[in-house]
Amino acid sequence: MIQGQQAGNDWPVFRGNSDLTGFTTNEIAHGPSLLWSKATGVRTKSSPVADDGVIYFANEKGTVYAIGESGKIIWQRETNQTIEAPPLLFGNNIYIGSFDGSLRAFNKLTGRPVWSYSTDNQIVGSGNYWISGRYSGIIVGSYDYYLHCVDPETGKLLWKAETNNYVNGTPAVSNNKIIFGGCDGIIRVTDPRTGVERETFEIGSYIAASPAVADNRVYVGDYDGALYCLDMSSGEIAWHIPAGEMNGSILGIPAVGNNSVIIGNEDKYLYCYNATDGKLVWKYRTNGRVVGSAIITPAKVIFGSMDGNIYMLGLEKGDKIWSFDAGAPISSSPVVAGNRFYLLTEDGRLLAFGNK
Repeated sequence: MIQGQQAGNDWPVFRGNSDLTGFTTNEIAHGPSLLWSKATGVRTKSSPVADDGVIYFANEKGTVYAIGESGKIIWQRETNQTIEAPPLLFGNNIYIGSFDGSLRAFNKLTGRPVWSYSTDNQIVGSGNYWISGRYSGIIVGSYDYYLHCVDPETGKLLWKAETNNYVNGTPAVSNNKIIFGGCDGIIRVTDPRTGVERETFEIGSYIAASPAVADNRVYVGDYDGALYCLDMSSGEIAWHIPAGEMNGSILGIPAVGNNSVIIGNEDKYLYCYNATDGKLVWKYRTNGRVVGSAIITPAKVIFGSMDGNIYMLGLEKGDKIWSFDAGAPISSSPVVAGNRFYLLTEDGRLLAFGNK
């Protein structure tokens, strides 16, 4: 059973939910209109998140924004540190990492600083959350070779798990397991309460992005351009697409839903594979690298390209339904909230689409 976002206005993790599948049961209209655009004037590689009609994101200047449904700023907070990581929403707070190695918590309603936790190197990936009974934790990877887990309320370290290289993606959480990769080329499965490693999958090439987890399978791409489906029940690789069939690096996270795995590539294509056996279903060429991650609705795929366009394709055949020239490269992942979706351009504009 896919554990992606359910219909509603919340998108707390930049991939919709803690499993990172980028799948939503909400449907988006065939021909959405640009409702508004909010410019910050500063470059961003981050992706937004949403909660109760408020959109949160950050830019490379280190400004964290909360924007209302009308496009007006509710609050903004300066960190004075470069931020590329998407925010995370959990409980009453927004959590975001930065290049100085800090994970900061702010009150999501007011922007008031709550706490700051320091790692020993930069954070470029989003945090995630786990819940196990009455316990919970915020997890984030760092270039200090560790995955860190802290208490959501206090920022106190609960545990940290050591790896052999940078951890620059976002850890996925599914079925009481934390699944994450890094530049050591290993997918690790960790216990959320203790940080103890349960099992590993050797990929071989470093993993620039993050895994998506659905139905006890892990889908992840590597920097060489190979795509893997790992079966956590058997501990084996169920299928993989060798590097070369896709001709560039995979920098995004696979979107998984309706038995489809959607992944972009630096070779300018978006690919759709059958989730069961890995057979190619379709591919769609853009005019720029596809480095962000797509989302899947019940019948559509929405994604941005470095060619500056936002695309909406039919999920079944990959046919183009709609596109929009955003005027700047896009490496962000879309957010779906209600019947709207939101996307950031690299020149720092938040775009809102929906029905007028």
